[in-house]
Parts: sequence; C-alpha cells; structure tokens
Amino acid sequence: MNLVSSDCKLTTLCMDREKYASYPPKKRRLNNSTTNYNTLPPGWIGCPEFGKKIGFIIPSKVPLGEHFNNQIPRAKRYSFRDLQRILGRKLGLVIDLTNTRRYYPLSDLNQENNTIHHVKITCSGRNSVPDNESVNLFVYEVGKFLARQSNKYVVVHCTYGHNPTGYMIVHYLMRTGSSVSVTQAIKIFADSRPPGIYKPEYIDALYDFYHEVKPDNMVVCPPTPDWKIRAELDLNSIADDEDITSNIKEKEEMIVMRNDDVLGDGIPFEQECFLRQKCYQLLRLSPLRENENVQFPGSHPVSLNHENIELLKQQCYYATWKADGTRYMMLITAEGSYLIDRNFRFRRVQMRFPCRDSNGRGLAKKTHHFTLLDGEMIIDTLPGSKEQIRRYLIYDMMAISSISIVEQPFCDRWKMLEKEVIEPRNNERNHIQESQNPHYRYDLEAFRVRRKDFWLIHTVTNVLKEFIPKLPHDADGLIFQAWFDPYVPRTHKGLLKWKYAEMNSVDFLFEMVGDRQVLYLHERGRKKLMARNKVVFQDRSSPSLYSGKIIECSWNPDDRVWSCMRIRSDKTTPNDYYTYLKVMRSIEDNITEAFLVNEISRIVTLPMYACRIPIAKMPK
Repeated sequence: MNLVSSDCKLTTLCMDREKYASYPPKKRRLNNSTTNYNTLPPGWIGCPEFGKKIGFIIPSKVPLGEHFNNQIPRAKRYSFRDLQRILGRKLGLVIDLTNTRRYYPLSDLNQENNTIHHVKITCSGRNSVPDNESVNLFVYEVGKFLARQSNKYVVVHCTYGHNPTGYMIVHYLMRTGSSVSVTQAIKIFADSRPPGIYKPEYIDALYDFYHEVKPDNMVVCPPTPDWKIRAELDLNSIADDEDITSNIKEKEEMIVMRNDDVLGDGIPFEQECFLRQKCYQLLRLSPLRENENVQFPGSHPVSLNHENIELLKQQCYYATWKADGTRYMMLITAEGSYLIDRNFRFRRVQMRFPCRDSNGRGLAKKTHHFTLLDGEMIIDTLPGSKEQIRRYLIYDMMAISSISIVEQPFCDRWKMLEKEVIEPRNNERNHIQESQNPHYRYDLEAFRVRRKDFWLIHTVTNVLKEFIPKLPHDADGLIFQAWFDPYVPRTHKGLLKWKYAEMNSVDFLFEMVGDRQVLYLHERGRKKLMARNKVVFQDRSSPSLYSGKIIECSWNPDDRVWSCMRIRSDKTTPNDYYTYLKVMRSIEDNITEAFLVNEISRIVTLPMYACRIPIAKMPK
C-alpha cells in the first residue's frame, strides 16, 4: 500500500535538516518524576510486540532498554536490537509518542551501525488524545522521511502501540490516502495491529475531527484486550503515556465569535517554509532567499484619491463592499487547507474542497491540490437573533491545482472561482444531504465558504444605500476592482479602496516610553518614529495596556489627533510609511460619499460602461 503518492508530498519537500529533532511541538513536562525509572509498564509483557506493516509504517509497543531485562523473561524481551534484526536493517525512523524518556537510551537505536532517526512527540495518553499540532507534526515527519527514504521503515510507538499510535496513523492515512474514510482508516490500522484503537475517546475524536458520521450498524471500537484488562486491575501502576487526570468536560458556554479569533492549528516550521515558497511560486514571485524578510504576498489596495479616481475612466471597474473582517489567503492541498494571515503564517483547517466532477453528481473522487485563494473572514450575526456564522468570503483565485492563473484577467479568475471551487462544494453538500446515509458533515467545518459578489460600478448608490445597511456583518467602505486586471501581489495601485471618512485608518505600533506615548510606522523594514502624531483612547483605559501592540487608528480632523479604534491582534508590524502617506492623502482629499456617487454617475456614461449596464446584475 503506497501511502505517499506523487500528489500527496507537500509535507515532504522542505529544507534539509541534518538530524531529525526530538521534540514536542509544545512545551510539556515529561512524566519522569511520578514513576520509578525501572518500573515496567503494566501489561507490557502480554502486549504483542508490533503489527503488520501499513505501507512502510509499523505500529509497535515501546521497545525497552537493557535496564528492564531483570523483570522480563528472556523469551518476552523486546528491544530495538530485536526489531532491527526482524526488519533486516531497514529501520530508518522511530517516532516516540510516550510521555517519558526512561524506556530506552537513544544509543539503542544505532547499535547495528545503522543511521536511525528519532522524533519524540510527547503525548499525554490515557483519555487525552494527541493535540492537533502534534498530529500535524507527525504527518509531516512521516511524509518527509518516506519521500527521502522510500525503502526504509518508520516504527511508531506509544507504550502499547494501540491508542495514540493508532490515532496518529489513522490521521496519516486520512491525509495521504486516496479518498479513505475514517471508518476505513480505522479498519486498516485494526487489521495491522489487532484489535486496533480500543478507547472510544480516540475513535470519537477521529470522526469529530474529519466531520464524518460514525456508523451505527458496525462495531468501530473493539473491546479492551485481555492483557490490558489485567493490567488495569493493578490500580497502583500506570504507563507513561497515560495521565491520571480525568478527561471531564467542563460545561460548555456559548462562545462569542470575534474577528481576531485564532483559527486552525499550527504546523511545523519547516513545512511552513515550504508552503511559503510554494505560494511565491504560484504567484510568479522570485523564490524567498535565506534570511530574507518574509512579507505577506497578497494584493493590497491603495486609498482612493482625486488622482487615481481617474483610473475608473481608463478601464472597466467593478465594485464590492469592503467587509470589516480579517484578511486571509487560503492554500488548499490534498493534505489539508491552510489559512495564511497577514504575517504570512500558516494554520491548518480541516475543510473539504472537491474538484469539479465530470458527471456533476455524487462524491468527487479528487480534491483540490495547491489551489490558492484570497479573501476575508467575517462573522455574520443573523437578524433577530444572537446566532453567529463565521464565513470566508473569497474574492479572488490565483492558482488552481498547481497551475498559476495570476496573469489571467480578474473576470476569468472570478468566474473560475465559482465554477471550480464553490459549485463543486455546493453540489457535493447537496448530494450528501439528500442521501440516506450521509457520511460527511459540511456544517461541522470551522466556517462556511462563498464567493464575494462584484457589480458594475453604476450600482454604487444601491450598494451604499441598500445593500451595505442590510449586511449581517460590518462594512467600512468599497473596493474597486479592474475587470481585466491580472493579480498583482503586494501593493496594487490599480486596486482601489474607499472608506467612510470616520473609518479611514492607519495601523501604528504604540509604545510607552516612560511617561511619553509614542507612535511608530515602518520604513524600509525599520521602525519610524511619528513624533508629531498623537493618539487618544476613547474608552478611558490606561494607555499602558496598549504598549507594544499594533493599534488601528482613525483621524479626528477637529482635534487633529488619532483615535484608537481597536488592537490589531492579527498583525505584528505597523503600516508602512508609504501607506500612511496614501491614507493621509485620501483623508485630505476628503472624497465624500456624495462626491463619489456624483463622480461615478458621470463616469458610467462612457461607452465601455454604457454598453454593459443593460445586462449588468444588481446587488440583492
């Protein structure tokens, strides 16, 4: 069974590293103090040594070092030397999921003059399933190794090689297999290492994570094996990937969604480096160089002023509302989807993006792989209720299945976005909802997805007066997009934004220097002191609470000071000084709503607009 296909190697092609590190993704205290160094894990002797190979992955119980030999009958001993003898020197990587380092010295791995890499991913065990960042690290490390050493085996072990081990391997199968369901992946592991995962918490967590429905008509979670039952009768002993704390769920409270909520799960740094390079490649940018300052490559609009408003007369423009949300690009791969924030950091989210099916019905056999989108995350509050819905409004597509389309006109990219991304999701979701045995639940995904609408600019009055006031989320202005423009990374002088006067803003770095309040911008990668600029905090809170933070400020023309609107927790750097000058130009130009509407009413009499107006759609 080939688990690393040519289409699923995104987590494997990254920067070289001399040795595989032994580390947990988060700082955790290893469970060394509560258990005697030489205490044998209860039930270990009766637990089978290892399972059948799954591709090149072998699930195993923990091999024990020689310091345990006096407690184990000779026929029951199981060490790395035994394992290497069985595998014929084809062992290349060991992933240790236990919560201790006492089971064996790392020197045991290379007694046969082999180079065996070791990765430690600390898992608590017991009723606590591995966290999502640990899973991301596991999938990345296994995939990377198998791409480089395709003829060597990966041994994965916790204490007994069943629950944490099975949980991790099932995740790997789900992300690298070909349309494997959770039920199928669980069975693959169970067939390899009977009885498989036997704790219901792990089984339930897998179905929940992948938004799949647990079948009622089959046994998914087997009974606890006899050797484990006997071990659990000894209440004074506990294994080192088990936790004596209970997994009691606290009473769930209603969570209020915020735009600055952190979405998704962190990924290994090396994987992030590779994905950054992939985005640069898809955007037709020069590769990132070592030690180069990493910048978010997404397209940024410039503020509308009396000079660049003339662009609306030079080519056909469409308009959309400027949502007051959070900017994200999204990279969709076969292994997972990644939200990319303004700091060019990646976080994995579990979403499904099927490719367009040729017959237009049923479940798609393929999903998108290296499709790059641009959009904004907003939170809709349903009218007449407090119910909130998080939604990703996609307004552009820069690549589809590894093919860059940045040079194609916006009108084609926008239409392709609906046909290749949105419609397949909607069709599959409708098919699943209509089926008698739905297995995937789109409603459990972290957010909903839709394409953002654009309209010919003659609709601006309608957008401002009727459409925006009815929106279930905040909007702070308009975006003007040239219909035939390519996608331009970073600052795009042809992409225009107009904001309500009170919403024109600049993001500063605020610091308290003694008793002085200081504002900074960026210029050529360095802090630039804005000595004559002052800020006031309307909520009368202590300025010291904002020190060291990026704050979004609007201009108060009467008092000629900046008013703090909010902390920008999604940003780590202030605006560039060039951006500040553009915003100030826009503020000084004072393009009011009335001026904008009147100017556009004259512009749309031009032939390039007049011929389109009769067939143009209106906002709904």
